[in-house]
Amino acid sequence: MAEQKNKTFGIDAATHQLVLGRFRLPLPQSRIFRIAIGVFLILLGCLGFLPILGFWMIPLGLLVLSHDLPFVRRLRRRLTVWWARRSQSST
Repeated sequence: MAEQKNKTFGIDAATHQLVLGRFRLPLPQSRIFRIAIGVFLILLGCLGFLPILGFWMIPLGLLVLSHDLPFVRRLRRRLTVWWARRSQSST
């Protein structure tokens, strides 16, 4: 049996859950609601200087949007490849 890699950050395609380390958050089945949640997180993240809201909401919103929007998914993959190359060359 092949060993399944434990994903620590991203969206689990099998269960449609947002995986953040050991935390799993279910995402709605509706594509429209997922896009609305992603846009909402990005907009509130832009108000990160206010109490309770934070700039951490922007990358989380982009991650949710990357599940449904191909151009955001491509940008996320490019960033992932760039980050991996950068961290590999620094070690």
